[in-house]
Amino acid sequence: QVQLVESGGGLVQAGGSLRLSCAASGRTFSTSAMGWFRQAPGKEREFVATIRWSGSTTTYADSVKGRFTISRDNSKNTVYLQMNSLKPEDTAVYYCYARSGLVYWGQGTQVTVSS
Repeated sequence: QVQLVESGGGLVQAGGSLRLSCAASGRTFSTSAMGWFRQAPGKEREFVATIRWSGSTTTYADSVKGRFTISRDNSKNTVYLQMNSLKPEDTAVYYCYARSGLVYWGQGTQVTVSS
């Protein structure tokens, strides 16, 4: 089992920045990747970004490329999502996930961007 705890969500004006964190605990030794999805009201959950746990390969959704940066701290089993130039359409609940054999999800953190 892997437990994920997200933090860093909140309310920000358009053009502002937020940094999300996701700390993993439990059986993290077999984690191969971590990342973020988001779900806006009335919409399906969509991919945002992912990072491989070995090496530094990152992948982003087209909608966030150039604005969001995913990074990790292996020593803390933590992944971060730096979100810059936020837009109202970025408003959603952001979910952290970890792939460790199975896929584990965090509880989600709300990000609201006002216009």
